[in-house]
Amino acid sequence: MSNLDRSPGVVTCGGRADTPGEPVLELHRAREVTLGERTKVRRLLPSLGRRLVGAWCFIDHYGPDDIAEQAGMQVPPHPHIGLQTVSWLLDGAVHHRDSLGSDVTIHPGQLGLMTAGRAIAHSEQSPPVHPAQLHGAQLWVALPGAARDMAPAFELHTELPTLTDRGLRATVLLGELTGAASPGTVHTPLIGVDLTLAAGADVRLPLEPDFEYAVLAPSGAGTVIGSGAAVGGDSRGGRPGIEVAGAEVADVSVGLGDLLYLGTGRSELRIRTEQASRLLLLGGEPFDEKLVMWWNFVARDGAEITDARADWMAGRRFGAVAGGDPQPAPAMPATPLIPRGRAR
Repeated sequence: MSNLDRSPGVVTCGGRADTPGEPVLELHRAREVTLGERTKVRRLLPSLGRRLVGAWCFIDHYGPDDIAEQAGMQVPPHPHIGLQTVSWLLDGAVHHRDSLGSDVTIHPGQLGLMTAGRAIAHSEQSPPVHPAQLHGAQLWVALPGAARDMAPAFELHTELPTLTDRGLRATVLLGELTGAASPGTVHTPLIGVDLTLAAGADVRLPLEPDFEYAVLAPSGAGTVIGSGAAVGGDSRGGRPGIEVAGAEVADVSVGLGDLLYLGTGRSELRIRTEQASRLLLLGGEPFDEKLVMWWNFVARDGAEITDARADWMAGRRFGAVAGGDPQPAPAMPATPLIPRGRAR
């Protein structure tokens, strides 16, 4: 999915300096963003105070929306560099077309993984005949320096590994969980897992202590059990949109529109649910490299973004893709595009 904001902000992130070396419980509230004419999303990452979770650098959660009498998602052709897009549907269908010639419809439970590399363009639209509900998440993964200029690619994986336990069904989108490995191609150590939890579930998931993690709730809610040290404020939050739990707090509820950042240093995660819920667990090794994110581009400096924008507007480099008129790029910001740290 494109960032259709006509005045996108500059996001600078990366490097390990601001990654906590211990478990934390940092609750971030989403902000609502309108994409196109109708689609509203909850933007969870980047946020004020948290820009990356491992290599995960962008999270939009949309729906559930009733589109029975509407066109649904209508994202026109737009460009990307330096990242992977991860399309994950809970309900509905999305028609993906790109400048490689890919022409597929993504359904719930299937992984649409597009690697932009040096340049790709794509469009995303609800099919003319589509399900009544649209609900899902669009996520971006930053590519490391060794892969950011690679040839673009697209993968559709219709079958993903799952793990089941009492009250839990875990689907591995990317990475590996207890031996269940996703077929999706990754370029840094990371993980993404869809957790379907029954009402009354109480589960424990093994974690990599060297990874940093976050949990969000596309549907329902969950309670994360475990203490965390205060970061950046008192127990009600030191920054707008953030609540930070002190070490004495044992339980934190993650509801719709929340992202709970967990920090590093955890060997397991315990989650309890009172109602049937869907959660996403995202994590990875803290990203060493510093980045600049602007519009649909992830780069290492402002010059890369300036060049990418110029090429898109001139019809160079990205190729053609069906799905309507190409989306014009916003004007470049007046402030310099300079990479800085991972968190404010």
